[in-house]
Amino acid sequence: MKKTQQLTVLFLLFVSLISCKWGSKQETTKKSVSTVTLSEIEKNAFPKPIGIINDYSQVFTNAQKSELSKTLYDYDQATTRQIVVVTVDSIASYPNIQKYATVLGQKWGVGTTEKNNGLIMVLCKPKRKIGIATGYGTELVLTDVICKKVIDSTMIPEFKNGNFYKGIKKGVEELIVQWR
Repeated sequence: MKKTQQLTVLFLLFVSLISCKWGSKQETTKKSVSTVTLSEIEKNAFPKPIGIINDYSQVFTNAQKSELSKTLYDYDQATTRQIVVVTVDSIASYPNIQKYATVLGQKWGVGTTEKNNGLIMVLCKPKRKIGIATGYGTELVLTDVICKKVIDSTMIPEFKNGNFYKGIKKGVEELIVQWR
């Protein structure tokens, strides 16, 4: 009888250990799922900035990146206005490239904090989309109407001919002229 009681006790201990382990696994799973928030998803949707030219889609040659970087750097040094160019393969879960560009510019902190004088240009070649987002200080001069006109009349005709660098470069040059 004693041996039967010992086996019963061992069996009950074994069952309770298994149920504790199972319960802790379920708890861990629940915690990890519930702690994922939209802000974490948004954070992962954006690449890390690497400079004023962020060619993640490898649209530009090294010479083109150098040339455009010099133009943007010289403009920043002369005016404290910052223009950042980004190429991406995806705009993740964003409904449009304009929203993506706006949030990316805010997350990266494009422009100076005091003047809010940044501009970010995002090209998503696979989606055939281009967006320009401006800081509040910038949009006083470079309105949405001006940016759209630069996209439609200066950049897109070059893109249609497969000249992505030329389209971006001409767009940047036109925006610099308009921003004076």
